[in-house]
Amino acid sequence: MKDLSPPRALRSADKVMSLAHLGAMQPTRLSFLRVLMRDLARLEAQVTRTAWKMDEEGHGHATYTVSMGPHSYTLIAFSQALSDEERTDRVIATAWDAAFVLFDGIPAEADIARLAEAVPRQEEGRLTDTELVLSRANKSVRLFAHVVDALRTGAQPDAEMLAKTGYLMRTTAVYGNGKFGLADRSRIEDRPGLSGPFAAEMLTVWLIRGFTHDLAEHLGGAPLASRVKRMLGVGNATGLGMAPFLVSHPLLLDAWMQVRETALSRVLNQPTITEGEAAELVSLAAHAAAYLQTWEVADADAMEDIRRLRSDWAALTGALDVGSLQEPGALSALLDRCETPALEELAVSWLLEPFGHLVDDLAECQASPFEPELDARQTCGALKAEIELHAPWALCCDFEKAEESAQFWYVSEEKLEPRLGDREADPGAEKETPLDSARQICALHAALPQDATPLWQFFASRPEHRSVARRVQALATHPYAEVRANLLHGDAAPIHLLRAKLSCFGASRFDPKSRLWTRVTLAQGLPLADEIGDTTGWLPHL
Repeated sequence: MKDLSPPRALRSADKVMSLAHLGAMQPTRLSFLRVLMRDLARLEAQVTRTAWKMDEEGHGHATYTVSMGPHSYTLIAFSQALSDEERTDRVIATAWDAAFVLFDGIPAEADIARLAEAVPRQEEGRLTDTELVLSRANKSVRLFAHVVDALRTGAQPDAEMLAKTGYLMRTTAVYGNGKFGLADRSRIEDRPGLSGPFAAEMLTVWLIRGFTHDLAEHLGGAPLASRVKRMLGVGNATGLGMAPFLVSHPLLLDAWMQVRETALSRVLNQPTITEGEAAELVSLAAHAAAYLQTWEVADADAMEDIRRLRSDWAALTGALDVGSLQEPGALSALLDRCETPALEELAVSWLLEPFGHLVDDLAECQASPFEPELDARQTCGALKAEIELHAPWALCCDFEKAEESAQFWYVSEEKLEPRLGDREADPGAEKETPLDSARQICALHAALPQDATPLWQFFASRPEHRSVARRVQALATHPYAEVRANLLHGDAAPIHLLRAKLSCFGASRFDPKSRLWTRVTLAQGLPLADEIGDTTGWLPHL
């Protein structure tokens, strides 16, 4: 039967860029970790543990060198003693169980000696442009101890405990792109395998995962089974420091979302799918259902959302069969049945998975070096009309009401990290950072005359509106460039922004600890260093 329905358009930015949908995103085959895995396979990368100088307590250093095309990179890991009192996920911590640096090339002994002094100090250390990424991590104490104890008795660790936690260590920072003296992205942006966004950071995380396996085996005196290693990723604790990025890089955000939505459109616009693709969708739906059953969090509201997602997923996919999925329009019909953002975003990830041949090339479009450019020749009336057309979500805000600007963003003096303040209770609102796109758009709209005055003339007396005007002009061609919400509203939860960005990285098992920070798992289920070429990994394979 021929499908006579019109081509499926990209989902609207009003939907996709809402906090509800951003806060429900799941990893996909276009997430940066998955793209890295395919690049490692394409480049026939090889990983070699080039040094292991650990004492009986697991303290010392190790190095791992990965060859990627014409370049090599080395993860240098430093493990040290840490008391329970010092172990914390907070950014104000000054000591960690382990610290890491991704070195550009193969370090000499002098480099390792220099970094042994600098890297464990993190922000207080001194780094150079031969270092690409800086990170630190703490043990998941209970699971790490269980794994080591199991190995010492000749057993493998308990599968239920592995599934519940999912990592032996969790990072509290993965820094790159020039921070603390690290190399700028321009040093590596054209290199094979590292040209994509956050590719060097994702390579670091994946190599750290291998180090955590080796450290547990060293202390346990026996090897972990490959299936166990696949179940163990790297945890991550992420707070407000990540949230402003999506607002500060509008065209990069648009690139990530455009790629994802274009990929979905390609999949949904197929006239039909093959029997093998349909069978894979059925299998993946069952896998996703099993994954949802293992996803447990402490937060009561988040756990209730997960329970509803389990039920909704079962209703959507429980009766699927290969034949029905091959009917014309079947995939679009399934997506249209998704009544909640959580269900729809999970379905998007699921629907993309079997169709690498259709969508994987889009990963090349996820890096964007561009910034919005101002067309000062446009008339004030034309820009005002563009605001009304492309940003009605902002004009709906009434900033005369206290709740619309109840929060303000600022940068802490102590750690130079983004923070969120209560405008009524906290000092510092006069130093807030400009993450108030909705308020700026409203102010611009109110200030613009409805006439043919060119913008250059308007800005001569009102220069404070230039920046937001650039952003509004970009929306005509970059509709996903703005988070379509007022981030100053008292109910606007930063956790939604964190989840959106982390899902683009490839994180899963979101475990919110408040509206301000979350724990996640990275690289769980992905190939090990000796399995490069295995491209599976949609949601952790438990």
